[in-house]
Amino acid sequence: MVTMHWQSLIKWAKSDYLKLVPILGLAFYLAFIPHQNVPYPVHVDEWTHLALSNEIIKEANAFVTTDPLQGGPPVGNQLLEAGFHTFWAIFHQVSGIDWFTIFKYFPSVIFMFTVLSVYILAKRQGFGWEAALLTCLIPTTIGVLGPGFLVPLAMGLPFIVLSLFVAFNFRSWWSYLLLAVFTLFLLSIHSATAVGLIVILIPYIIINLKGSFKHSAGIALALVIPFVASLIIFPEIWNLFVSTVKSLLTQQSFPSRVNVPDIITTYGYIPVALCLLGAVILMIKRGKTNYGLVLGLIILLLIYFIFQNFGYGTWMMYNRGFQYICLMMSIVAGAGLMTVKDFTLPAFFQRWIKSPAIINNVGRVLCVVVIVVMLYLAIPARQQTYYYRMIDDADYKAFIWIRDNLGSEYQKAILDPWKGAPFTAITGKNVYAWIMGRPERDDQVAYAFISNACRDTEFLKKNGISIVYTREACENPDLVEVAKNIFLLK
Repeated sequence: MVTMHWQSLIKWAKSDYLKLVPILGLAFYLAFIPHQNVPYPVHVDEWTHLALSNEIIKEANAFVTTDPLQGGPPVGNQLLEAGFHTFWAIFHQVSGIDWFTIFKYFPSVIFMFTVLSVYILAKRQGFGWEAALLTCLIPTTIGVLGPGFLVPLAMGLPFIVLSLFVAFNFRSWWSYLLLAVFTLFLLSIHSATAVGLIVILIPYIIINLKGSFKHSAGIALALVIPFVASLIIFPEIWNLFVSTVKSLLTQQSFPSRVNVPDIITTYGYIPVALCLLGAVILMIKRGKTNYGLVLGLIILLLIYFIFQNFGYGTWMMYNRGFQYICLMMSIVAGAGLMTVKDFTLPAFFQRWIKSPAIINNVGRVLCVVVIVVMLYLAIPARQQTYYYRMIDDADYKAFIWIRDNLGSEYQKAILDPWKGAPFTAITGKNVYAWIMGRPERDDQVAYAFISNACRDTEFLKKNGISIVYTREACENPDLVEVAKNIFLLK
């Protein structure tokens, strides 16, 4: 009985579940780095999503009727990402968790879910914990976002993985229904991620046409029907769809404000090398699932390469596709790490060494060395990644004062456009301009007004601006300073 007990403990210790604990801990920590030393949301997109989620609560409507930032009708992704804003608005109201806690900790929680999803997918291929570990290294940058921010892209990553798991392993009506639900959810929170899922699954669908036509048809319908339903229910999306299709045939230019980093140096040389090894191994092993993983990654890389070098495609799939590429590379790299772990010495060396301990564990030792070196390089690189801060404590206190002391008769403010999104997210009031707003020339106008000591009263009246927030000189007799750096139009 005692022997059986110890055998059970040893078996459990060798299982993947014990390895998952530190892997999930690593995932939490690496995603937590951007928010580690700041109590506020970090990226401008996070502040924007916070403002839109608050607007949904205010209007009690999933599809906001007013742009909370600059007023007027909603624009762009304010409609396309309504599912994301609605989800977090409901979660905030039901849970009672304050917004800053949500934005600080839940990116890490979601990333743990992503890593766990990768484990579930890759476990059946024999490299579950290996792929999960490599997934932890998906980078977060200010240009291409990532799992360290609470944004639709990061929330969509686990659903790509779960969709692949369903498509690869199940062939019943309920699996196609579940795949359609996942696709519809992705469309509601981040349409680019839904498109990314389709791109990844295209090779697998084509591979199954011969021998498993019904399976291919089921997956294709599960992906297409939600898109068609969205176009029917929300006809305004049709114009965006048509313009996106037209853009595929037009050479695009790179937006100057966004920097897409190099995949190899950002993701890491060792993970990329493991990905190449894993791709070779999966192709040698054959199988529709293996082919689907590798070819899905190759198509993403082709889209990335074509846009980067020739300008054809869509900017969104190039920019956000960086994360889909890293996700797929992590899964395939898991097969590479498994190959290192399972490495055995050729017979010639075994006869020469004659040590069972070395012969039986050389692969495991190499695997540990690779992991240690990989993490030794990757963790400091993630820690040293630059993340901007949009506001400081003085700004936050001023915005709270405005929220708590100024009524609806003071609804529009002008301030440094860089702080526009945080201002709206905290105060609930409109701004004349914010750093990602439209038209962009409003930014220059706002900066010119502030740098001219806020003297242009006519400009304030013409644009319905009643609040000025500036930490620079303000020399306008028509403005009254009611609190530090806060001025109201008489």
